[in-house]
Amino acid sequence: MDKMKLHRMEYYGYHGVFEEERKLGQRFYIDLELELDLREAGRNDDLSKTVNYAEVHELVKKVVETESFRLIEALGERVASLLLDTYTSIDALTVKVTKPHPPFDIHFQGVTVELHRTRS
Repeated sequence: MDKMKLHRMEYYGYHGVFEEERKLGQRFYIDLELELDLREAGRNDDLSKTVNYAEVHELVKKVVETESFRLIEALGERVASLLLDTYTSIDALTVKVTKPHPPFDIHFQGVTVELHRTRS
């Protein structure tokens, strides 16, 4: 299966277990790996035969920036479900949600959850 990958899309959202996180917001990074057949798009140089990644970015942006979740797992699940529902050409996908600055007194590069979903 062919893949389309969108790396480290950055958004500002209001997600977290703590009320302050949902009030003040913070940066989140989303990585996507979409599994789909890209042969026709490649052979015909035709945007209608693929997934428009600019549209994907806008859908993800809307979820991250206008909805609120306590867990990044729930945010990732929402993104995965929306993309599978919107684009029937996607057979499977992987969503990685990174919260680079969790509100803890520890020093690390953040926390990432990775969800892999397939069309049922």
